[in-house]
Amino acid sequence: MYSYNCAFQTHFFRFKIHFSMVDSSFCVYIIFSEKLNGYYVGTTNDFSKRLKEHNDKAYEHSYTSRGAPWQPYLLIEALQSEQAYKIEKHIKNMKSTRYVMNLKCYPEMVLKLIARYE
Repeated sequence: MYSYNCAFQTHFFRFKIHFSMVDSSFCVYIIFSEKLNGYYVGTTNDFSKRLKEHNDKAYEHSYTSRGAPWQPYLLIEALQSEQAYKIEKHIKNMKSTRYVMNLKCYPEMVLKLIARYE
C-alpha cells in the first residue's frame, strides 16, 4: 500500500465546476483497486454506469476486470467531451501515482487542468 499523507486520501472526492452554459455532461474519473493497489483513469458521460461496468467485469479481458471491486477516488465533472479526453490523456501521460494522489490533495491542480484544456 502507498503511504501518503493526505486528508482526502480515503474519501471519494467529487470536483464539479460550472463555467458556461455549454453542454458539459462529461467527466474524468479515477478509480482505485485494493486488489491491484492501483488506479485507473477514464472518461465517460455516465459515471455510475461506467463504474458498474468496471465492477461487473463487462469487458472480460480488460485491465479493470482484474481489479474489481473498484472504488471511486476522484471525479472531475461538468466538462465538455473534448476537454475531458484531453485531461484524461494528460493524467495518463504523467504515469505517476503521486500525481494522481496530488490531484486529490491539492484541488488547485484540478482547476489548472480544467483551465489548461478549456
